[in-house]
Amino acid sequence: MKYRNLGRSGLSVSRICLGTMNFGPETDEETSHSIMNSAIDNEVNFFDTANRYGGANHWGRTEEIIGNWFAKDGGRREKVVLATKLYGETDTWPNNKGVSALNIRRACDASLKRLKTDYIDLYQMHHIDRATPWEEVWQAMEVLVAQGKILYVGSSNFGGWHLAQAQEKAAARNFMGLISEQSIYNLFQRDIEREVIPAALQYGIGILPWSPLHGGLLGGVIKKENEGSRRLQGRSTDALETNRSQIEAYEDFCTQISQEPGQVALAWLLAQPAVTAPIVGPRTQEQFDSALRALDIDLSNEDLAKLDEIFPGYKTSPEDYAW
Repeated sequence: MKYRNLGRSGLSVSRICLGTMNFGPETDEETSHSIMNSAIDNEVNFFDTANRYGGANHWGRTEEIIGNWFAKDGGRREKVVLATKLYGETDTWPNNKGVSALNIRRACDASLKRLKTDYIDLYQMHHIDRATPWEEVWQAMEVLVAQGKILYVGSSNFGGWHLAQAQEKAAARNFMGLISEQSIYNLFQRDIEREVIPAALQYGIGILPWSPLHGGLLGGVIKKENEGSRRLQGRSTDALETNRSQIEAYEDFCTQISQEPGQVALAWLLAQPAVTAPIVGPRTQEQFDSALRALDIDLSNEDLAKLDEIFPGYKTSPEDYAW
């Protein structure tokens, strides 16, 4: 396994992050535990979850599944860099959402209980909270660090100026601030190249891309459709029809270089300088095994240029839209 420091921290994480959003709603506990066993066997040490994962009828179920897995073997927890998130409401009471000091305290304690651990390695804000000042956020996070309940702080779905604002406010308090940012990032969705990635590079924040296959559209969807092994529904069907020629060109290119489309999509992300680890969210063991094979793909400069031709990206702002 290859490892990289997360942002400017000294924390070493695997270049693939095991996303657990499907554990519970799509994948039963036994299979989820098997996938986590496989992750450890393959030296994947980075697991990501959230307090809302598990479905509307059982928020927190995913954390419970992970906690039950930890409880089976006392050595498992120490092998894992554990990341979870807070922000979304977990019940209808007004203070059980956002990143107020009150919810940060309550949500952290609730996650620790479900996860059956006494500390979280990376505690992430799942969304920007425009109603809470940074002074309050950082004061609450500082308390959790001092208590030993969390070690590092990360963000998710932040804009570039949010990252800058957060880091400047943290620096004024002599606090480390953010070391990671989870953003949607893939060959189809490259908007963060304008401002989020430049801000992350400037402030030493590692990018953790979510939806690396763009809802399956980069996973060989046309080939699977022709084979009858997959049928898209709803918005995915519309997205396929809208972008069919582009996806066909992509799958043809993957065939030319004798690689699977889903693995090429992950390999492309791994080649981006700001990316620490794409988050893969398998429903099955087979999907997880396929994602791991992306680590063995070394795309050439010509390959990367061809992918940019099929999926044009963005320059850093303001050059992207100005002289």
